[in-house]
Amino acid sequence: MSLTHTSARASPPRFSSTEFRTALGMFATGVTIVTARASEGHLVGLTANSFNSVSLSPPLVLWSLSQSATSMDAFRTGSHYAINILAADQQALAQLFATRGVDRFADVDFVEGLCGAPLLAGAVATFECFNRSRYVEGDHVIFVGEVEHCAHRTGAAPLLYHGGKFYTEHPL
Repeated sequence: MSLTHTSARASPPRFSSTEFRTALGMFATGVTIVTARASEGHLVGLTANSFNSVSLSPPLVLWSLSQSATSMDAFRTGSHYAINILAADQQALAQLFATRGVDRFADVDFVEGLCGAPLLAGAVATFECFNRSRYVEGDHVIFVGEVEHCAHRTGAAPLLYHGGKFYTEHPL
């Protein structure tokens, strides 16, 4: 039996943006904060749960950012960024970095990574990435980072997000 394609385009959606967002929220994810030092020297960072591994060799990860994000220029033009996977006790940090119009780095403990991107204290894992490639898809840009350095805290519980709420892991 052979499969044939009758159309070169996807059918228009039969659901609302709210329905789509709610359905996506049923996929439990980890919570990250992506950070960088902009070319002018100021720090940028945002909460993201659109993080995935891509390849082990070379070591590649991806994340995505809305094209309308205020930090888009810094990430689009910067050479490096860091992805910080948050620990279960870092919910307030996730909310801070998701808030508009605030100094997201005020009173936040971090060290500067090898290429200048902030590495957040207490994160369960960090990935320092070269900004390898970017793909515009829909209303987002997909960033693929080549991991130059990574670290993790063995046994630390991650912060999880599902259905619009934060959780922590519970082994089955």
